[in-house]
Amino acid sequence: MNPLRSTFLCAIVAVITGGMTCSAAGQDDPALPRVLLIGDSISMGYHAATAAALKGKAVVQRPKTNCGPTIRGLQQLDQWLGQGKWDVIHFNWGLHDLKYIDQRGQRDLKGKQQVPPAEYEKNLQELVRRLKATGAVLIFATTTPVPKGASGRIPGDAAAYNKIAIKVMKENGVSVDDLYALATPQLDKIQRPANVHFTPEGSKVLAAQVANSILKALKK
Repeated sequence: MNPLRSTFLCAIVAVITGGMTCSAAGQDDPALPRVLLIGDSISMGYHAATAAALKGKAVVQRPKTNCGPTIRGLQQLDQWLGQGKWDVIHFNWGLHDLKYIDQRGQRDLKGKQQVPPAEYEKNLQELVRRLKATGAVLIFATTTPVPKGASGRIPGDAAAYNKIAIKVMKENGVSVDDLYALATPQLDKIQRPANVHFTPEGSKVLAAQVANSILKALKK
C-alpha cells in the first residue's frame, strides 16, 4: 500500500474509533473480525506478534498507550473502545495496580500499592460491566509474574491479584487466558532479569497463546 494512503487511512480510523491510533500491525479491514488488546507494556510487547499470527483471520489493534492500572482504565476506556464494533476484546490490568509508589507517584516499596486489592476488585467489576456492554467476546489475561529485584513490585503479588481477577471473571462469565501459568515455569528463558518485561522471544511465546485464545473466541 502507498505510504501516504496508509497514513490517510490510519487518520480516518483514528477519527472513527474515537482517537485510537492504528498501526501497521493492526490496520482495519472490513472483511475481517476486529480484535482489541487492552493492557500495559507487556501487551505492547506481544501485540505485533499476535497480529502477525492472526494475519488474514482478524485485525488486532490496541491503544497506542500503556493502559496502566484499573484507575486509568476507568478514565479512558470509552476512548480506547471508540465507536466501532469489536468482536473480541483481550484485556488485562494488574501489574500497575500492584505497584508500590510514593507520594510523588514514583516506584517505592516503602510507599503504598497504587490500587489496593479491594479497590482493584471493585474497579475490575466496573470495567467488566462496561466491556460486556460492547457485545464483544471477552478474554481476561492473567498478570504475568513479578521476578525478584523488579523495581517497585513484590514477587507473589501478581498471584494474589490474579486470584481476585479470576474470581471477578468467573462471576461475570469471562474466559481467562492464563499467561501467568504459561510464563511461570520458563521465566529464566523468556523474562528479563529483575524486570517484569519479557525478551523479544519471550513476547512471542506470550503472543502464541494470546493468538490461540483469540482464535477460540472468534469461533464462539
